[in-house]
This record gives sequence, C-alpha cells and structure tokens, in this order.
Amino acid sequence: MVKNMTMGISRIIFVVLFTLSVGIPNFGFPIKSSYAKGNITKRAIRLPQLELQASKGFSRKNYEIETGVYYRWRISSDGKEEYKLLAPEFFRNSWIDQISIEDKEVKPFGLYSVEFDDEGVIDIWFVAIRPGRYEYFVEGLANQGFKGVIKVE
Repeated sequence: MVKNMTMGISRIIFVVLFTLSVGIPNFGFPIKSSYAKGNITKRAIRLPQLELQASKGFSRKNYEIETGVYYRWRISSDGKEEYKLLAPEFFRNSWIDQISIEDKEVKPFGLYSVEFDDEGVIDIWFVAIRPGRYEYFVEGLANQGFKGVIKVE
C-alpha cells in the first residue's frame, strides 16, 4: 500500500513539473499578458487643477479619466476656509504613488482625504485601478458647491 501511495505521489509530482516546464495549454484561446509595457509612472498626465474657493466652491465639478494611466492632480486652496477634501471610494480604487506638499513628498499606503488649514497646493500622483463613478467633496460643504464627480473608464 505504501508503494502504491509513493507511486501515486511520484506521478503527481511528475505531472506538475512537466506542466510547469512545458506550459499550460491555452486550447487555442489567446493569452493576454497582464503586465504593462514600459514604466507607466515615467510621465504623469496633468489633470486640470482643482481650486477650492470659499466664494465659488470647486473650480471643476467633473473629471473623466482612464484606468491604468498615470495622473497628477493638483489641488489648491484659497485659504479662506479650512477644507477637508474627501474622495474615499476613488482613493480606495486607485494606486496612490505619492503626495507632494510644498515640495515634500509622501509615499502613502492609502489615502482617505487631504486637508487644507491655510492657502496652499497639494499634488497627488495616482493610477485609477477600477472603473466607476466616484464623488469628491469637502466635508460639511457639499451643499455649497464643494461636490464633484470623477468618472473612471
């Protein structure tokens, strides 16, 4: 019985090693590579700047972007109010490469919001991963023009 079990295990190991060395057949279906060609983070596409203005709200209410493309999103504040810009679903469905605040870079694991206490600029470099329609807004001020949508295709 032990001999039969050993022969069975030997056959399984042989089949696995053979399959790995030869490759798994695709039965005539084309296999697409899931790897991007080149370095997609070499040069970011600059999105139109989002300005947070106390008297007007957001300067832009809509963005349309694509998955798998590297973007830089510049966000600026007039400093007349404190703003906490949230886009939790969008950030959750994107890869955030870095955030730059006054020429200082942060490489975050994730992002929920960015906050302005004074006048300033924040740059966010990212790649959208999942298509969808995502809202961005300022906490407590969405009714006053601080609400927008990012459409990812």
